[in-house]
Amino acid sequence: MNKLSISAILAVASLSFSAGTMAQNMPKSEYKAAEKNIVAEYKSARVNCASFAGNARDICMAEAKGRDKVAKVELKTRYKPSRESGYQISVAKAEADYAVAKEKCDDRAGKAKKVCLKGAKAALVQAKSDAKAQLLLTLSSDIKAHEGADFVAKEQLKTPGASTTTNK
Repeated sequence: MNKLSISAILAVASLSFSAGTMAQNMPKSEYKAAEKNIVAEYKSARVNCASFAGNARDICMAEAKGRDKVAKVELKTRYKPSRESGYQISVAKAEADYAVAKEKCDDRAGKAKKVCLKGAKAALVQAKSDAKAQLLLTLSSDIKAHEGADFVAKEQLKTPGASTTTNK
């Protein structure tokens, strides 16, 4: 095969894989069942947190809320996938981690608490930045794949009757 045909095959394959994952929507009945399961898990976690007192209870509740939020975002992105799905999940996880970290910082006082909160905020900002970079990388890869497929198609149109294999 010549280089042009290999490029065409690779471009088509990459586009078909990305389109295939985007097209696999979850049935509404499955979505509703999963949604009810998430709500039940959150209620159960809240009941479990009631056994704690003070800041331990606050940490437990932040963890429960974070798991609930992440699970809902993951479910939403499985139900209606998009190129931004990974970004949305990463941001939800980062925000959940931040909420828990803030509660854990409440166990400290004075300067130690301020340092802890700054560290938690820095981790949130870094995680969001990483998620944004990954999203931009994904989007630019998709654009390059589409441009590559367009280029290959145009080249093949320019050379009608050209063989797709080369004899040596």
